[in-house]
Amino acid sequence: MQPMHRQVFLLATAQALFQIVSVLVMTIGGLAGSILAPSPELATAPIAAMFLGTAVSTVPASMWMTRVGRKIGFVSGASLGTLGGLLAAGGMMTSSIALLCAGTFLAGGYQGFAQFYRFAAGEVADDRFRPRAISLVLAGGVVAALVGPLLARWGGELMQPMYTASFLFLAATSAIAVGVLMGVNVPRTVDTADERAAVRPLGDIVRQPTYLVALFGAVTGYGIMILAMTATPLAMTHHDHDLTATATVIQLHVLGMFLPSFFTGSLIARSGVLRIMLAGIVLLTAHVLLVLSGTGFYSFTAALILLGVGWNFLYIGGTNLLTRTYTTAEKGKAQATNDLTIFVVGLAASLSAGVLQNTIGWQALNVWLLPWLAAAAAAILWLQMSPRGAAVRA
Repeated sequence: MQPMHRQVFLLATAQALFQIVSVLVMTIGGLAGSILAPSPELATAPIAAMFLGTAVSTVPASMWMTRVGRKIGFVSGASLGTLGGLLAAGGMMTSSIALLCAGTFLAGGYQGFAQFYRFAAGEVADDRFRPRAISLVLAGGVVAALVGPLLARWGGELMQPMYTASFLFLAATSAIAVGVLMGVNVPRTVDTADERAAVRPLGDIVRQPTYLVALFGAVTGYGIMILAMTATPLAMTHHDHDLTATATVIQLHVLGMFLPSFFTGSLIARSGVLRIMLAGIVLLTAHVLLVLSGTGFYSFTAALILLGVGWNFLYIGGTNLLTRTYTTAEKGKAQATNDLTIFVVGLAASLSAGVLQNTIGWQALNVWLLPWLAAAAAAILWLQMSPRGAAVRA
């Protein structure tokens, strides 16, 4: 195995372990919160705390790794996940929602570091392999789709109080990730004096139309996915589905998120990144239409699978498009701004999911996503038809 391929394999393994943590929190965070929260509207507070931790840590993580390198940063992030799982389990044992949220906040800090695995894959790969490297790292989430909901379900009643063991599984998974990441070796780039002198202000980087469309596409896919995914366990419980059914739907949803990653990079190379992003918009719109078909198990399942595939196309497409908008010397602040924006939107989506589910309901919540999708489609089409679109296609 070539060194480039070995590093991508390690990053994909680390991605699988990190996503197990994320999926586990998404599966039971709202259910655990509903046990401890003083009101139903605060049930998703543990999930929101995870996204707050991600939003707070993203910029410091990127800037710190620019100084100390990817390996130290990634290992530190996984260590936060270990501590977070222990704190969250302690929150369940002491009936403290504050301690539970502190634990998921640290798990969010782990996510803040782990989101850069996909960029690290691009850094160890050559130009030809880069789109596939990014996709293959995200494909590690296929393992998370199978294992995350399973651990959440097994741990649900393994110990009392409920979900204590689930969060201990989270701590153990993060500890295993520390060991995997010890083998990661992403070469540190050394900028020349000319490259440092040519670094543009952040505002100039962000104002590029290509950067803005890449960011808006990724934000749309991520925000819509988090809003619907966070609300799903609460909606299914409201419509009399049990934990087993909920875990199965989340499992199939996460498979939809990551299974296409094995070929998304090839599709981008063949059809162009903007077409794949538009396909993501179409799939997310189909998700909304399936939600309107009913609240039975199969309606939830089909809608959540389409939600996952639509996210995959928009998120990988947006990441790929973003890498064309900055130089090596600018990557730290360009990547950090992108991911910070994504997770601030994810935080808002996770916070609002419980409120919207309890006030307007599952179907109305999803209908309100259609104007957002229309705006994202318009932005992508505008870039595609502009002179810059020709450069992107090239």
